[in-house]
Amino acid sequence: MTQTPESKPQKRNLGWLIAAFVIGAGLMAAVGALLINIQSRKAEAAVNTHLVEIADDELDPAVWGQNFPRKYDTFIKTKDDTISTPFGGSVKYSKLERYPAMVRIWAGYAFSIDHNEERGHYYMQTDQQNTQRVLVKEQPGACINCHSANAPGMIADMGWEEFNHTPYNDLVGQLEMGSSCADCHDPQTMDLRITRPAFINAMTERGIDVTQATRQEMRTYVCAQCHVEYYFAGDNKVLTFPWEKGLNIDDIDAYYTEEGFSDWTHKESNASMIKIQHPEFELWSSGLHAQSGVACADCHMPYIRDGAVKVSDHWLRSPLVNVNNACQTCHKQEEAQLVERINTIQERTASLLRLNEAALLDAIDAIVAAQNAGATDEELAQARELHRRASLRWDFISSENSTGFHSPQEAARVLANGIDLARQAQLEAQRVTAEHNGTVASTK
Repeated sequence: MTQTPESKPQKRNLGWLIAAFVIGAGLMAAVGALLINIQSRKAEAAVNTHLVEIADDELDPAVWGQNFPRKYDTFIKTKDDTISTPFGGSVKYSKLERYPAMVRIWAGYAFSIDHNEERGHYYMQTDQQNTQRVLVKEQPGACINCHSANAPGMIADMGWEEFNHTPYNDLVGQLEMGSSCADCHDPQTMDLRITRPAFINAMTERGIDVTQATRQEMRTYVCAQCHVEYYFAGDNKVLTFPWEKGLNIDDIDAYYTEEGFSDWTHKESNASMIKIQHPEFELWSSGLHAQSGVACADCHMPYIRDGAVKVSDHWLRSPLVNVNNACQTCHKQEEAQLVERINTIQERTASLLRLNEAALLDAIDAIVAAQNAGATDEELAQARELHRRASLRWDFISSENSTGFHSPQEAARVLANGIDLARQAQLEAQRVTAEHNGTVASTK
């Protein structure tokens, strides 16, 4: 049969209709499959949410994990002790061997015996239990506060002050685990909560009621319970955060000076010294991320997708090994650019730390020389005070675990101040020595 000119467009239209029908059917099938997948994920989440009843005193993360398997699966990855970054990670190594100046800087204190790179949260309790700092030196139970999920229950049973001053080795047999879901979450509501009294006490001193905190603030506060500077106050060794005057090192220095507190007497210089502990919260507080409302969890526990479900990644680790989720959610640069920026900050901070260490060793040598020349305690009081203040600032950045990244400009300021104070201590000790020797002190 001969086709008429009009029949050709009709056939083409019919073909397009058939093609459109096939494509539409395919899309509907795909959408249907997606909806089924989403519903199945929701159903799975609903089942998991009510799988078991979690007791108020339940500490085992595996039990909580029956209800929250995705979060548990990421949390248990903190067992990974093979993560290596230029200035951190989870690989255990001796910092005293890598940075031998630390042995003399902390001479006479437990950290000069044993100081290792930290592993993940999974090892918090066991690594503390096995460090020479508690095996060779007697430590108070206050050390347990942040290293075991058993601490809140022990505090409730023993009382706050009794728990703090009881010797560590008298309590270690009662410790069963390191970090737990219960440290940060209410078992009934899963709301974030504060479980450590020292943080509540310190925030109250600053006029801050943590019960009124927003959820975003809580995503930092639960970390700030432990990632802070602290000391053991009084005969009862009460765990205390020195924040009454403020959070920066100058405020903390002024607080300790007013309190007349010291951790130990330096074995070589005989200066009264203070050991600073991991002040991540304090340094972060002065940085741009804090001022922009970024919480600890935004970078160290970023949201991830598991199918149709969005969960907080509980594999707490350096954002440097998780740049895509931890950084690029906000920063749209290429990953290589972001890594380069991080490396630049940390390398420059590390360089300033090494300069601080050299200056501190020179100050110690100069004070020792003055002592050998017959200088009295009164004559060396100023040099020793300068030594204490210089070491305090070096330690504030050295013991803070971001190698300056949490607040780069503040880290550089603190270290520059530390170098200046150490050189002042050196010059003052050299002046005293020169007076005893009847010579002119060198200014080099």
